[in-house]
Amino acid sequence: METTLKYPSSTALKKAWEELKSNQPKTRIRDAARILQVSELDLLLTTDNPAPIRLKADWANILLSCRELGKVMALTRNEGCVLEHKGNFQKITIHGTPLHQIATVIGPIEQRVFFGKWKYGFAVATDTPRGIMRSLQFFDQSGEAVMKIYLQEKSNQDAYDNMICAYRSEEPLQGIQVQPFENEIHATSVDQEAFARDWENMKDTHDFFGMLRKYNMHRLDAIKWIGKKWAYQVDRLSVRKILEVASADKLPIMIFVGNKGNIQIHQGKVRTIRQMGNWLNVMDPDFNMHLDESCIDSAWVVHKHTDDGLVSSLELFDADREMIAQFFGLRKPGLPQKEQWKHLIDQL
Repeated sequence: METTLKYPSSTALKKAWEELKSNQPKTRIRDAARILQVSELDLLLTTDNPAPIRLKADWANILLSCRELGKVMALTRNEGCVLEHKGNFQKITIHGTPLHQIATVIGPIEQRVFFGKWKYGFAVATDTPRGIMRSLQFFDQSGEAVMKIYLQEKSNQDAYDNMICAYRSEEPLQGIQVQPFENEIHATSVDQEAFARDWENMKDTHDFFGMLRKYNMHRLDAIKWIGKKWAYQVDRLSVRKILEVASADKLPIMIFVGNKGNIQIHQGKVRTIRQMGNWLNVMDPDFNMHLDESCIDSAWVVHKHTDDGLVSSLELFDADREMIAQFFGLRKPGLPQKEQWKHLIDQL
């Protein structure tokens, strides 16, 4: 996104945002960025009093330090869905080489973090009607937020201040320029026999990613090309039934929502389901999901072969063929998925 084409300066962009907020005071920064045709990071960089504090690109150690913050709210979103979890960062494991470093976060907050896509990080103080809201916000090179961590009433403010002291960057905010990602090029056909054989021989759901790399396939193409034994399209609003039944029957589920830099995962029951216009919401005390149904272009039931039997999911895609969210029955490695979940999926 080239902000200089539409706004000759950050001052001009700031003025446009102030006008938008005066006309639409409830507009969130991501929605404002879409309206103004810039990135969310472009808008964040126009804020002052106080300005965001730039952090060093020491992502792994910053994330490990989040364990000291106590109870926080972690938020991950893409264009169509938001997951918000309140809890502590507990078990964090760092894997891989510096260029391909990832983190596995387990606990009340569960994530799979891909640091290779992280470009900028900030400590942000936002003035709200309820007082100053403090957060850590991380962005990819295109200016999209990959993860945000908001302090709560009982968070450790001293730990937050110590993190700012330890990781404050001397690089200026003025030097930041967002850069769109290049479009990925995927295969337009596949050796159907070999592809089907590899699908049937998967040992674990994680083998799916390796299979996509092997054939250079887009995820949605893989689902479309495998055939109805393994994947088929269902009503695009099928997720309503998934959540309604899971809530009514107290069926524990898993929800995956991600972007280029992070996947956040919900594991457990969902209780309070609310429809608000186009938004399908889970409104539980320590977990919220906000799914914009207007973004759902297609929904697919997908079965994957594993050593523990079939693992079945509902997968949602937007009009740009990007994954919005995945829904699974909760299960543990080494155990088959619950028959109750398979029955629910089959009803779709």
